[in-house]
Amino acid sequence: MSAGIIPSAYIAASVLFILSLGGLSHQESARRGNLFGILGMTIAIVATVSNPAVGNYTLIIVLMVAGGGIGTLVATRVQMTAMPQLVALLHSFVGLAAVLVGIGTYLDPTVGYSGVEKTIHEIEIYLGVLIGAVTFTGSVIAFGKLQGLINSHPLTIPGRHLINLAIGLACLWFGWQFISASGLETGLSPLIIATVLALIFGAHMVMAIGGADMPVVISMLNSYSGWAAAATGFMLENDLLIVTGALVGSSGAILSYIMCRAMNRRFLAVILGGFGASSSASSSPVSDQQVISINHNESAHLLREANSVVIVPGYGMAVAHAQHPVSELTKVLRGNNTDVRFAIHPVAGRMPGHMNVLLAEAKVPYDIVLEMDEINDDLPDTDVVLVIGANDIVNPSAQEDLEGPIAGMPVLEVWKSKTTIVLKRSMATGYAGVDNPLFYRDKTKMLFGDAKDSMEKVLSALK
Repeated sequence: MSAGIIPSAYIAASVLFILSLGGLSHQESARRGNLFGILGMTIAIVATVSNPAVGNYTLIIVLMVAGGGIGTLVATRVQMTAMPQLVALLHSFVGLAAVLVGIGTYLDPTVGYSGVEKTIHEIEIYLGVLIGAVTFTGSVIAFGKLQGLINSHPLTIPGRHLINLAIGLACLWFGWQFISASGLETGLSPLIIATVLALIFGAHMVMAIGGADMPVVISMLNSYSGWAAAATGFMLENDLLIVTGALVGSSGAILSYIMCRAMNRRFLAVILGGFGASSSASSSPVSDQQVISINHNESAHLLREANSVVIVPGYGMAVAHAQHPVSELTKVLRGNNTDVRFAIHPVAGRMPGHMNVLLAEAKVPYDIVLEMDEINDDLPDTDVVLVIGANDIVNPSAQEDLEGPIAGMPVLEVWKSKTTIVLKRSMATGYAGVDNPLFYRDKTKMLFGDAKDSMEKVLSALK
């Protein structure tokens, strides 16, 4: 491929990536957005491999086949419920790649910069390695917490902010030593030391964050991985990698900001890893109050008599794979002229869009799937709210307990409806580890059991 065609291919790929982001902003166009992204990445790979400067095609082909095979195997086996931790793990790969490329670029004997160009190039290397190292260990810890391999409690070491400050100042000092080094031998040591410090910082930052804030962590790490990729693009003088990294980094930062607002977190605190310290965790309720239990026939009766129903899906629906019975229930209720809508909290599940994807998979119409801000005001006029496996996002203590771990977090105010039916396996707490007063209120009815099994029995009783 000629040198003139490659930049054109990169421009085309960049346009497709932008179109992909635009498509992913709406459920109706998400599939098209994914196709744009696939096409753009295909063009990018072909153009890059076709560059005359690229050699050793045998190794490249072997690695691409191996990577593609592993990716295909993982994609076909991972459940939707495990998608957040998979995303976190993939972010770690981007961070590790940035570290390895940065160190490899610094050791490359063919790179011959001098003067200002040398300084700029070394700054690119240093920033890319640092951001990549933070992304790598931070993503690994996030994966461990989401997978249950690491305790979701925040690890609050005494003086942890001072430790983070000390690491930051040390990285600045070693960065100066690296840039002012006279040769590879003298520059490699501060680069390696700074890399180790960044690895420690990434792990420490995420370890200090509680489980309830993991959705924001995933989004923020996505942003970090983008900026790491952009820095790698500067190192390699690859315009497409710069553009792609900037798109991922900026979109991830914007999403993180939106999620911070949805969870009443400060954006700056997220970046600094200083949030989530107040999260507590317990696996059992702390209340000794009594709940009102109902069976499937009673639930079906309430739904049959209702003129308006709002369904709030949560992580429990994903775990039980209950989206298809829920979709069928929606069809039956709408066939009985019941107004049925879905209420989606921005952080329902383990990552943004988790519930939207599940409902789309089950063929739930897009126009009845509404965001929290669109439907909260309608809940007082709703006859029945059906909560399926959601905990923290419908917890009234976010408004009532000003000292609690989810204090100030915007929630779906389902308790204002005429009747609330909550589907849960048990009275165990949600991911934030706090009890939910909603379960003990007079207008709340608890339907215990597996969400899929419960939905199928309610559906059978309705027919």
